[in-house]
Amino acid sequence: MNQKRIGIIMNGVTGRMGLNQHLVRSILAIRNQGGIVLADGSRLIPDPILVGRNAAKLEQIAQEHGVARWTTDLRGALANPDDAIYFDAQITALRAPGVEAAIAAGKHVYCEKPLAVDSAVALQLTTKAKAAGVKHGVVQDKLFLPGMRKLKRLVDSGFFGRILSVRGEFGYWVFEGDWQPAQRPSWNYRKQDGGGIIVDMFCHWRYVLDHTFGRVRAVQCLGATTIPERLDEQGNRYPCTADDTAYGTFELDGGIVAQINSSWSFRVYRDELFSLQVDGTLGSAVAGLRECRTQHRVNTPRPVWNPDIDSPFRFREHWQDVPDNLAFDNGFKVQWEMFLRHVAEDAPFPHDFLEGARGVQLAELGLKSWQQRRWIDVPELSA
Repeated sequence: MNQKRIGIIMNGVTGRMGLNQHLVRSILAIRNQGGIVLADGSRLIPDPILVGRNAAKLEQIAQEHGVARWTTDLRGALANPDDAIYFDAQITALRAPGVEAAIAAGKHVYCEKPLAVDSAVALQLTTKAKAAGVKHGVVQDKLFLPGMRKLKRLVDSGFFGRILSVRGEFGYWVFEGDWQPAQRPSWNYRKQDGGGIIVDMFCHWRYVLDHTFGRVRAVQCLGATTIPERLDEQGNRYPCTADDTAYGTFELDGGIVAQINSSWSFRVYRDELFSLQVDGTLGSAVAGLRECRTQHRVNTPRPVWNPDIDSPFRFREHWQDVPDNLAFDNGFKVQWEMFLRHVAEDAPFPHDFLEGARGVQLAELGLKSWQQRRWIDVPELSA
């Protein structure tokens, strides 16, 4: 079978997401499975070059994972015409300059979210990518999680009838770094470095809500910085200047109301780190990262409020699992395969920079709502 190489400049693979989800579980997994079979029968084989600022880390990662190429010279990597794609998983504050340089070099660009620290810059990148004629995309991984794919199947089948509300809980306790190491990098808690849970998670909620239930039309948000000080990677104490908790309410098309709480200072008392409950006139569902359970109206119990007796119901027992019905691959890998096909054979790819800009816009408006303590309408965006 004919093989086609596609070179990928991967910037930011020394970080947790760039290394684990994008390099190891996506690009190297695609390479190890023999590439992607294209419509013409050929196989597309990804050939990554690792880029970053720490030469020792890059060399170690390359050796551990059998990657032949790495460099600290981003400009030199972008100048190589044999590498068609630039990928960016740097911290948010560094993303826009890297993406802009890649567009100027004529590279197709795929990157982590948020696309930029504000919507004006995100729209500028969208306009420049379109003007340069390069293909562009933003990671929207939660759409490809098994639980969310099952939920979308229910929505598309009409299972819910008229959807009334969506309620979500996301988060977990991130240790402060004193008596246990923190599970997230310290920059997440510094506003000046692009940190904050609203900037991070509202980009996710935008594409989840838009693509699953209906376009977000208005937002109301209350944020908080609940942990005022943490310890960084060197053990130094620093002030937390970014929000670590957000309570968001969103008005969607069709009058659907969505409420999603996001926090890095919640302790988990639910089945998964992310849980989304959808209630409709004909049925309800609770979806997590991997599982999805339903309760149809004919299976709905009839409780009566009486706090003076033990409840006769075991409410969880009235819910049924949605079967897998197919094998679910890693969500990051699935979207990578879509983007590679988009570049190689112009296959459809809806998660472009404009979609990424919409996520940045919602985060921006969420911060504005918190500051002004009011509802904010979400206008249409166009590049």
